[in-house]
Amino acid sequence: MLTIKTVEGLARRGKLTLPHGVAQTPTFMPVGTSGAVKAMTSEDLEELGAEIVLGNTYHLYLRPGVDIVHKLGGLGAFSGWNRPTLTDSGGFQVFSLQELSRVTDEGVEFQSHHDGSRHLFTPEKVTEVQYLLGADIAMAFDQCVPYPCDKGTAAVGVQRTSDWAKRCQVVHRVLREDGGGPTPMQVMFGIIQGSVYNDLRTQSAEQIVGLDFPGNAVGGLSVGESKVEMEDTLAHVIQYLPADKPRYLMGVGYPEDILMAVSCGIDMFDCVLPTRNARTGQVFTSEGPLVYRNADCAGDDRPLDPDCECRVCVRYSRAYLRHLFNQGEITGMVLATYHSCFFFQNLMRQIRLSIEQNRFGAFRKSFLERYQSRRAIGPDSAR
Repeated sequence: MLTIKTVEGLARRGKLTLPHGVAQTPTFMPVGTSGAVKAMTSEDLEELGAEIVLGNTYHLYLRPGVDIVHKLGGLGAFSGWNRPTLTDSGGFQVFSLQELSRVTDEGVEFQSHHDGSRHLFTPEKVTEVQYLLGADIAMAFDQCVPYPCDKGTAAVGVQRTSDWAKRCQVVHRVLREDGGGPTPMQVMFGIIQGSVYNDLRTQSAEQIVGLDFPGNAVGGLSVGESKVEMEDTLAHVIQYLPADKPRYLMGVGYPEDILMAVSCGIDMFDCVLPTRNARTGQVFTSEGPLVYRNADCAGDDRPLDPDCECRVCVRYSRAYLRHLFNQGEITGMVLATYHSCFFFQNLMRQIRLSIEQNRFGAFRKSFLERYQSRRAIGPDSAR
C-alpha cells in the first residue's frame, strides 16, 4: 500500500496506493466533516491538488444516515469525489462532545447534538458504519482522553483503545470477506493513544502495532498540550511504528507542526484549520497567518499572499476579501477557503520535492524563517 521513494533522515517521500487512486506522501487531507469540505466543491479540491479527503463517521451517521450514503454508492460517489477518502471513527467527536456522551468498556452512548436522540457507538457498530460508507481507509474506534488528564485516566484510554481495536479488526475481516460494501478492499488503521505519558505511548504502540493493521495513526495530540510536549511525544512513539506502513498524525495542521512531524517520519495529516480559520477571518500565507478581516487590510490592494499562484491571489485583493467578510458575503468565505486549502496542498508539494532533492532540512529552516517573521494573531482552532 505504501511505497517509499526517498528518505532524508527520518522524513519520507512516497506514495499511498488505495482502491480509488494514489495519494503522494507526505499528504494533507482536507476535512469534509459531513461529506463536504466547507465552502469547497469536489472540482475545487481536484483543481488545487488534493488527493484524499477525510469524512466524519459521527456526523455522517447522524445525517444523512449511513443507509442513504451506502445506497448511493458510498461516500465518494455520494459527494462527487472520485479520489480516495478516509473516515475517522468518531472517537474524537465523542471526546469533543463529552457533555453529551458516556464511555464504558462496551462503547460510547451519546446524545445527538441535532435532536437529542440517544445512540450507542460500539467498535462493531463503528466498523460496520465505515464499511458501508465505503471509504478507502477506515479508522479503528479509539478513546481520546482530554489534556491534561491523570495517568490513570490515560491508562484506561490506552487499554480501551487496544480492546476496541481488536473488536474492530474481527468485524472488519468478516465484512471484507462478505464484500458487500462500496469499497470491498477497504483497509483499516489502528490508533495509538496515551496522552503525553511516554510509557503509555509505548504500551499503546506495541499493542496496536502488534495487531498488524495496514497503517498506524497517532491520536490524542493537538488537544491542548504544548508544542514541546507534542514533539517529544511524537519523537518517542515514532520509533515503534513500522517503517513499511503509513504513519498518520491525526488532527495536526499548523504548518510548523506539519514540518516537525514530517521530520519525525509522518506521512499523513488532516486538520480543519485551513477551512475553519478562513471562514473566521484568517488565512495562511508564506509570510505567516494573515488576519484579513483586520482594519489594516481595508485599503490593501495586494493579494492575500504575494507569492501564491492560486486563482484567488492572481485576481483578488486583501481589501476586497475584508469587504466581503465585513458584509457577511459567502463569496468571501469561499475565496479565503480556496486560498488556504491551496496553501496547504502547495506546502505538501514543496515538502515532497525537497525530500526528493535531499534538501528538506534546508527547506524547513528557510520556510519557518519567513513564515514566523510576521506571526499574526488570529482565530485559533484545534482539530
